[in-house]
Amino acid sequence: MTPVSQQHLDDLAISRKEYGLIVSRLGREPNLLELGLFGSLWSEHCGYKHSKMLLKQFPHKSPRVLVGPGEENAGAVDIGDGLAVVMKVESHNHPSAVEPFQGAATGVGGIVRDIFTMGARPIALLNSLRFGPLSEPRNRYLFGGVVGGISSYGNCLGIPDVAGEVSFSSTYTHNPLVNAMCVGLIESRKLVSAVARGAGSLLVLIGADTGRDGIHGASGLASRTFEEQRELRSTVQVGNPFLEKVLIEACLELVDKKLIEGMQDLGAAGLTSASVESAARGGSGVDLDVSRVPRREAGMTPYEVMLSESQERMLLVVRPEKLDAVLGVCAKWDILATVIGRVVPGDVARIREGRKTVGAVPVPLLSDPPLYRIHGRKPRALSRLQSADMGATPLPRRTPGRILRALLASPNIASKLSVYQQYDHMVLDNTLVAPGEGDAAVLRIKGTRKAIALAIDGNGRQCYLDPETGGAMAVAEAARNVVCAGAEPIAATNCLNFGNPEKSDVAYQLVHCTRGMARACRALELPIISGNVSLYNETQGEAIYPTPVIGVLGLLERAHRRCTMGFKNEGDLVYLLGPLTSAAADLAGSEYLERVHGLVQGRPAISLDTESRVQRACLDGIRAGIVRSAHDCSDGGLAVAIAESAIAGGLGVHIETNMAGRWDALLFGEPPSRIVVSVAPEDARQLESLARRRGAPLRRIGVVQGRRFVWTGWLDEPVSRLADAWRHGLERAAR
Repeated sequence: MTPVSQQHLDDLAISRKEYGLIVSRLGREPNLLELGLFGSLWSEHCGYKHSKMLLKQFPHKSPRVLVGPGEENAGAVDIGDGLAVVMKVESHNHPSAVEPFQGAATGVGGIVRDIFTMGARPIALLNSLRFGPLSEPRNRYLFGGVVGGISSYGNCLGIPDVAGEVSFSSTYTHNPLVNAMCVGLIESRKLVSAVARGAGSLLVLIGADTGRDGIHGASGLASRTFEEQRELRSTVQVGNPFLEKVLIEACLELVDKKLIEGMQDLGAAGLTSASVESAARGGSGVDLDVSRVPRREAGMTPYEVMLSESQERMLLVVRPEKLDAVLGVCAKWDILATVIGRVVPGDVARIREGRKTVGAVPVPLLSDPPLYRIHGRKPRALSRLQSADMGATPLPRRTPGRILRALLASPNIASKLSVYQQYDHMVLDNTLVAPGEGDAAVLRIKGTRKAIALAIDGNGRQCYLDPETGGAMAVAEAARNVVCAGAEPIAATNCLNFGNPEKSDVAYQLVHCTRGMARACRALELPIISGNVSLYNETQGEAIYPTPVIGVLGLLERAHRRCTMGFKNEGDLVYLLGPLTSAAADLAGSEYLERVHGLVQGRPAISLDTESRVQRACLDGIRAGIVRSAHDCSDGGLAVAIAESAIAGGLGVHIETNMAGRWDALLFGEPPSRIVVSVAPEDARQLESLARRRGAPLRRIGVVQGRRFVWTGWLDEPVSRLADAWRHGLERAAR
């Protein structure tokens, strides 16, 4: 056999040491097809080699959790009334950097398949996006392509895109982040497993023909950095949302009629991962005949068929006596269905081309990649940034009003109307709180009094300055957003976006970010039920900010108790739940510090005990029906949060709070664990009592009145002028 070339190992992202391990475990040299199987399943994207040990620290159990992380394609949590919510977030960063429209579109398609693979009907999409500054043409191209791909695919599927976030920083110029989240609903008893068990069961491939698109996507594109200029478009898949739509309906009908034993989507690594991972879950072997796989291109080799990542394909496990019924359902929906193999005794994945065996590898070897325990070392530069004298930052010459307008117009803070107006967020008629109306989306659960709240969040700048604290703050903010909608956070999913974990500084970031996230999840009693890891987000040695993204699910037992961020009535009192402070340290990692002073420095801090108390007090007030508006303080600080509530409500506000310290920190500092709420005057005592009972800081800071935002001593701006800056900031920056 010809020795394997270094180029082929590089294409598969397999090191020479890992190749030696494969030979040792297999007891022989693998052929090129078998090596391709190892390359895909041992890739970072599929095998989580540098992160699996870290993921074990996340809490993943609660009385509501039905399916936890790694057990199936997505996590599932009980919401009562015999119903479960299935959810997951996943990245499509590298494909979107190469081909933004198709990369983002197929990212949506892939996460949707993860949901209906479990038998759940997809009911909502969310996304978390990061780009470089819009002043650069390339970034504007990526931004437009990604948003266009998400809207095109999601709208064609008829799934509402209800919430998300978009941020901009030079660190993402060459590596945009495209994280897509999907949520589905199912009767708990109908949950489907992606498992191949029962010798003699048939493996049925349904959906699109197989082409050459996406080969080496998991190993070659998602598991290494962009270090060289090379043609990568062939690794990006092309989606067909109209086919996926009928695929959803066909698969859900098969589930409803109890015609299948298991179901798995063909995502990363295509048929390889779908068949081998299903066999691993079932403790069985599989026998596949690649000559039976329908193809749309002539001359495809078994290697290409097994590693293709062509979209809109599903693998079904079917008992022989139910095959005709399965084929009948597929024919009804005009979906191609082909028997390509069967479940067999033992533990070998055998690949045949007709009668000829072209590859045979034990499933346990393929599904057991080497795991690396990483540590990393804190960079000296980070210590310097953290120890910077924040008090030495000069106070700006610009007036507070001018700064507030500039922050409201910043693409990181400004309304994302120009993005989400491209998404259909009302289809299915479940959306009660739409994008821009609150800190989280709220969807009714038809047939019940319940609703769910959904939010997705992250802050790479804070994680860069202090990975552990930043990781905790990301979890806290996403949960806080759901609480502001009136929902109790009950489960979370995450997507960990980092650079090259083989480098010490990135390893340090990954270790400490996950540690902080786990600590926050435990403090807030929030189990992680699913997720994804995206590493090697790096170009020519420059890594992105460490960017863990958190999607949180909240439950409202009574949908009518939902809350939004806009002030509601003249005369309502405005309170701050959480600490009021004007310390220079509060400027750490703030939008103000970077936009006004050009600095990214300081050390963010969080008290998870305070965070928990604030969230509980806010939730108590909303459930009691006394909190009329609630809005999280985050990017831009307290002044921006108050302004956004005024803009959303079309009402003015008079703030009378002042204190010793820095006025810029008071107005624009970004300490966590703070929520701006408003109540009717007659409910003020009850709110104060609820806060005392929870031990949460609470301070009355003003009153809703007029049409101006007045902060005595600092600000006096027409709300209409602030609204213009906020509503049009993003589109003006994108011109």
